Amino acid sequence: MLRRMQVYVSVDMEGVAGIVHVDQTRRTGHDYEKARRWMTAEANAAVLGAFDAGATGVVVNDSHGDMRNLLLDELDPRAEILSGSLKPLSMVQGVGSTHGVALFVGYHAGAGSHAGILDHTYYGRVVARCRLSGRVANEALLNAIVCGELGVPLGLVTGDQTVCAQARETFGEGVVTVAVKESTSRYAARSISPELARAKIREGARRAVERAPELAPFRPPAPHVLEIDFVNSGCADAAELVPGTRRLDGLTTRYEAPDGDTLIRVIQAWTVLAGSTMV
Repeated sequence: MLRRMQVYVSVDMEGVAGIVHVDQTRRTGHDYEKARRWMTAEANAAVLGAFDAGATGVVVNDSHGDMRNLLLDELDPRAEILSGSLKPLSMVQGVGSTHGVALFVGYHAGAGSHAGILDHTYYGRVVARCRLSGRVANEALLNAIVCGELGVPLGLVTGDQTVCAQARETFGEGVVTVAVKESTSRYAARSISPELARAKIREGARRAVERAPELAPFRPPAPHVLEIDFVNSGCADAAELVPGTRRLDGLTTRYEAPDGDTLIRVIQAWTVLAGSTMV
């Protein structure tokens, strides 16, 4: 039996089967409406898998862009949905100690990855590379820290083969990974069909929820030393306005976060300020 039967699902878009270009992921893009349906279907597959495994409740956090992508009337009615932004904890808003496991669906490789579809970390327009305590960090790592500090283990990561490999390296073989496409470059991949992707994600979610009692929360030691290399010095100028920020050079800022909550809030503050300088 699960320690807690509530399941948390964070859903991004770039790692969804069939998505290979920014035109599909932006509200103004020609292919966005189709992409958001694929995203919704993969989220629903994770929800169904969680309930297959005996979950008594599931909360889904829309974690992409403006966070208003999921088509709510196409999701399992048993699930609750978090949508809209700005959320203080962004991609892991709403996770709590009552959740038995977290599932990350449609995730992507971190900024600067090789062969990762639409690789970026939080705000690709301004972040060139993100490191945590000297280690290159992607969104799964950063978000899992928040979950782990609440006692919630990460059970599932889905996306391309690169983010899946990064997840296994970071979290160990206990995490279930589902690769729905094989990236050859930033804008090209060999994808399985959306229908098959949904079936695999549902099965992966079921296995992740069933094994949740065996999983340890991800808890790297604090403080979490965050460093971001920005795309230009103007972005770093803006990020440096956040109290406690240390400027390392023209492009890089540093912050020692005492916990995951602070870590995510600083990343958001830096990137929002940095984004305001882009013209």
